[in-house]
Amino acid sequence: MLTLESATVSFGDRAALDGVDLEVAEHEIVCVLGPSGSGKSTLLRVVAGLRHPDGGRVLLDGADQAGVPVHRRGLGLMFQDHQLFPHRDVGANVAFGLRMHGVSRSEQGRKVAELLDLVGLPGAERRAVAALSGGEQQRVALARALAPRPKLLMLDEPLGQLDRSLRERLVIELRTLFGRLGTTVLAVTHDQGEAFALADRVVVMRDGRIAQVGSPLEVWQRPASAFVARFLGFDNVVEATVTGEAADTDWGKVPVPAGSPQGACDLLVRPAGVLIGAPEEGLRCTVGARTFRGNHVAVTLNPEHGPALDAECPLRSAPDEGARVGVTFDASESVVLPAVL
Repeated sequence: MLTLESATVSFGDRAALDGVDLEVAEHEIVCVLGPSGSGKSTLLRVVAGLRHPDGGRVLLDGADQAGVPVHRRGLGLMFQDHQLFPHRDVGANVAFGLRMHGVSRSEQGRKVAELLDLVGLPGAERRAVAALSGGEQQRVALARALAPRPKLLMLDEPLGQLDRSLRERLVIELRTLFGRLGTTVLAVTHDQGEAFALADRVVVMRDGRIAQVGSPLEVWQRPASAFVARFLGFDNVVEATVTGEAADTDWGKVPVPAGSPQGACDLLVRPAGVLIGAPEEGLRCTVGARTFRGNHVAVTLNPEHGPALDAECPLRSAPDEGARVGVTFDASESVVLPAVL
């Protein structure tokens, strides 16, 4: 449905998009992730027609969108601040796009009622926008974006202003809703948990380029680089040299899975692969901070040599701060990453 070919946007000497290629299939949910300044919002604006690319092409259903204005692209747009009309009630907000498409008043009423029921706000047509909670406003904005039945729904940090518990609940509802409707979605977010829960495919961006594309499971299990690993929250990344089934690192020798690429690399060790034992076992460390995470304790370990290590422990067996422990490593939780040249 959507194809970007070498899309390029520059702001002065800085490339906000640097020759980006991307395809989104019909009925697919794709989430674009990245830190601030990575180019993810610029990508969304280029697809929407809010920013013309300096180079490359945007195609929708195979048709080049050069010169096609926003309102003729058949897209639905939903932004972080919802951009609802405060002087209109809920029903009038949802009906806005229908009116713009010339839908009759009676049909507008039917469709508005259907959409509000779909997003969990049945009978809310006459409610004032100002009287809605943040989550309710998000649902109204979604209903308004879905009303014209867009070929592609585009979301820009749609849940960014909501508290975490509400975000976690709504993202599940959104995925279920999009699946029922068969909606094609391109979403931008900086929240990896939100993206992984919503998306069929995740796109990680860095400095205007795509750093990795894959299913949430693929990206989580096999980050393509040290940057992606750290962006996902994994801090146990060091330079290494792999020989056979072991890597030489600042932590000493760390086992790696059989068949791992050989030679110079970056090595990721997931916290679950940092095994805490008696002080005489393996790499000697001192326990630093302990953080309660609900079903486990996150522990920071300070080794005798090498950078700090993050580990995860069951609640009952987490060592005390200041304790001396030994660390060994689980090869199945080590990931060999390409070295940055």
